[in-house]
Amino acid sequence: MTEEQLSSNHPPIPPTTEEDRFSWLRLLRSRKVGPATFRRLLREHGSAQNALAALPEMARAAGIEGYEICPPGVIEAELKAAKAAKARLLCLGAADYPDALIDISDAPPMLWAIGDPTILNRQAIAMVGARNCSSLGARMARALASELGKEDYIVVSGLARGIDTSAHIATLETGTVAVMAGGVDVIYPAENSDLARDIAKTGLRLSEQPMGTTPQARHFPRRNRIISGLAQAVVVVEAAAKSGSLITARDALDQGREVLAVPGHPFDARAAGCNLLIRDGATLVRSAEDVIDALPTPQHQILPQQIPSIGLETAQSENAPRALHDVILSCLGPSPIAEDQLIRDVDASAGEIGPALVDLELDGKIQRQPGGLLALSA
Repeated sequence: MTEEQLSSNHPPIPPTTEEDRFSWLRLLRSRKVGPATFRRLLREHGSAQNALAALPEMARAAGIEGYEICPPGVIEAELKAAKAAKARLLCLGAADYPDALIDISDAPPMLWAIGDPTILNRQAIAMVGARNCSSLGARMARALASELGKEDYIVVSGLARGIDTSAHIATLETGTVAVMAGGVDVIYPAENSDLARDIAKTGLRLSEQPMGTTPQARHFPRRNRIISGLAQAVVVVEAAAKSGSLITARDALDQGREVLAVPGHPFDARAAGCNLLIRDGATLVRSAEDVIDALPTPQHQILPQQIPSIGLETAQSENAPRALHDVILSCLGPSPIAEDQLIRDVDASAGEIGPALVDLELDGKIQRQPGGLLALSA
């Protein structure tokens, strides 16, 4: 990874004062400023205040006349609404911001949260599917989510009708996260109002949209990247051949997450998307065990301490570089993992791991994937 890529992926220094948070929100809510532009402006100008001052001139240089940054009153109203809803602001780079989102290319700079943000410290599985799901699909979603919850995974979904609702209900007691397309205080669909309140009591509701935003069609695809980004894997239970669930699956692949699908009858259009995913290489799911077995987590990898012949003692011998290469290769698989996770698994320093990774890359034995993830070469 180049120095430029490292600097662009590195999270900005989070705001520490109310004035800083106000400026971050004002910059993010300004016209034509999305997640990527927000990060670039902070990187180029050093602070949100400086970026706000530079925006009008930048807009003029781009041929946009009459550009105005977001008025302070808009942000004051949003903060007032957040206080009334007991919503908390999670800022990129801060300790309470979800680690899983930091490395995705278009990570939301700020998220509104209602509930318990500490739930994000646990491993997560996303579950998505059809709004008009079959009774069998709903039952499968409940069973999978419940089993995963008992294994201490939290289940992430989108609070929509159908599969999302079933997954959330099954994990109210064990932990669930609802990522919302509109404002975190605007419940959609309205029939899930009671469910949304229950989620806020035992889990978490999240949204990158301004408080009070009514969800529109264009918001849902943007929401989906957060659902997949929060999770280690995305499980599609029922989905048509052209559906939002397949957008989530595509986001998951782009982010280096696992994609799994529950097969369905070939004559059922609600299963067409799942069957296509399986045809194209997604892991087939029959139970929660299939999901857990597919995860690139430490408990499902061969750890260095399980390989006594090539542990740290061997690494100190004259064959140390080759032994370390073998340890690294034994810890990697086709499913990508983060480099810092690999360092913990191997129990060696970054200074030792770095040169070994370069050697293995040059040998074509491992490959780097988006977000700095590592996997064995195909």
